[in-house]
Amino acid sequence: MQTVESPNEAPRKRMAAVGAICNSSIYRVANIPPLPSKVLADEMCQVVDGMALSAAYAFVRLGGHAGICARVGDDDLGVSMRRTLAAEGLDTSGLRSIPGTVTSQAAVIVDHHGDRLVVPYHDHRVDKSPDWLPFADLARADIVHCDARWVEGSEAAMRAANAAGVPCMIDGDVAPLDVLERLVPLATYAVFSDAGLSIYAGCNDVETALIRVGSRHPGHVGASCGREGYAWYENGRVRRVPAPEIEVVDTLAAGDVFHGAFALALMEGRGITYAAEFACVAASLKCMRFGGRLGCPTRAEVDEGMRIAYGPRGSGRLNRSCLAS
Repeated sequence: MQTVESPNEAPRKRMAAVGAICNSSIYRVANIPPLPSKVLADEMCQVVDGMALSAAYAFVRLGGHAGICARVGDDDLGVSMRRTLAAEGLDTSGLRSIPGTVTSQAAVIVDHHGDRLVVPYHDHRVDKSPDWLPFADLARADIVHCDARWVEGSEAAMRAANAAGVPCMIDGDVAPLDVLERLVPLATYAVFSDAGLSIYAGCNDVETALIRVGSRHPGHVGASCGREGYAWYENGRVRRVPAPEIEVVDTLAAGDVFHGAFALALMEGRGITYAAEFACVAASLKCMRFGGRLGCPTRAEVDEGMRIAYGPRGSGRLNRSCLAS
């Protein structure tokens, strides 16, 4: 995961992302009807998808460098996905083709409220071993970001990061409790979804859960809460940043974009409050575009959104004028 900077360019921060990836076909419909039924899509797109991958894409889109470590099948789809990610500016040297397997795929239905139905398929023959991971490259990253969908890989990567003194972030989304208990203690930054935090803490109240987890975790503990913004534990209390008001089009990958933006801001030396605002704006702007992670905004769009949402004369509400046409 080597990067080359021009002589006059400040070194960009580097993320190594580890997780599961798939090829997703995303369809937008007016409403998801009860079964049995048939409904025509208004829009559709195909995207190489995955939680850690989408965070890495946001990291790159907003000004950093990132590589993805993941497994694909040894089929034409795996080859095509590798080319697509490279064209999007991601380092694909950490992708491994597993012989005799097919690449993961998913069908995603998104309605006009931004709600979604996801139907994935993963080949059970894919080897779960992380022994091939490029541990030397992970040790040279500024941050290692992992999801809970490839448990063995994420655990090995975070242990390697800890040994090398590299900060690591876990996407604490919905997962079995034993998986979260295996991964969260290894993370410098434990950034949950509110639903994932509820599973890990054993309670539904975000503030109580953050205090319960944050008081025993040595690093940062926070939760992205959709329309409610971001909340985190700091010095014995819970702090919050509100999310901007928006008109939602598609929430798919919004949490992943939050993780990528949050990680980049932290690695650029920003404090938690600024990083949370930056990530809330990035995720909110993504929700205003259809297409999963492909709706991730640019750095200029997020900077403008920051001014509108959190500036001295900010309205707190983002509209489509923030987005380039």
